[in-house]
Amino acid sequence: MKGGQNCFNETYPIMKDKFWESGSDSKMMRILESSLNKLKSKGVTVQMVNVTQLTQYRKDAHPSIHRMHNSPLTTTQLSNPSSYADCTHWCLPGVPDVWNELLLAYILQEHK
Repeated sequence: MKGGQNCFNETYPIMKDKFWESGSDSKMMRILESSLNKLKSKGVTVQMVNVTQLTQYRKDAHPSIHRMHNSPLTTTQLSNPSSYADCTHWCLPGVPDVWNELLLAYILQEHK
């Protein structure tokens, strides 16, 4: 999260409807949507699920601190996950798994 925010000791997801994390690039999303609309006008339909934004709601399931360190992490280090977090491991199961579940559900739906 941007602006000095972090997810240290967070235990609940963000419940605010239409939440937009400050680190998300809304301009880039508008460019992407415009590009997808141009493709659609040419007869190419592309669907997108914004897993980045979806994941931002889960500050309680932040990237994990569980990796090998030369020495124990200090409280200051723990409160700044960008300095040590291992993005391949998440503190709670489910976040990356949801991305795969959504993709699988879409594929299965299209082949019914």
